[in-house]
Amino acid sequence: MKPSLAAGTTRSSRIVVDRARTIDFMGEQARVYATPMLVQDLEIACRELLLEHLDPGEDSVGTRVEIDHLAATLLGMTVELTVSVVETNGRAVVFEFAGTDGIDAICRGRHHRFVVDVAKTAERLAAKAKKAGL
Repeated sequence: MKPSLAAGTTRSSRIVVDRARTIDFMGEQARVYATPMLVQDLEIACRELLLEHLDPGEDSVGTRVEIDHLAATLLGMTVELTVSVVETNGRAVVFEFAGTDGIDAICRGRHHRFVVDVAKTAERLAAKAKKAGL
């Protein structure tokens, strides 16, 4: 991990809410940004920020998400997600995030990620797969 990763490092992403990101269980008129897809987009935004500050062979995994999904965002709207590093402790990184759809604040919360060595992680997963008979 590079020393450039520090509290205050921020990144914003703009995402169009497409059909795959919406709920479908309340009918076509209620196709809104699904919370699980919002969480996925936030995890991706945090990971992309981290990747700018990681060394070759490093990546990160999510370990915790705390989210308030505050408002519905309609199919076709654009959201802006802003993620900021608030704490680093060794390989553990904590983010705060906020999102807006241009009309409403749609989310806020915290996300924790852990920086991993990709090769070592692959070894651990292979060993677990072997134990599981996979």
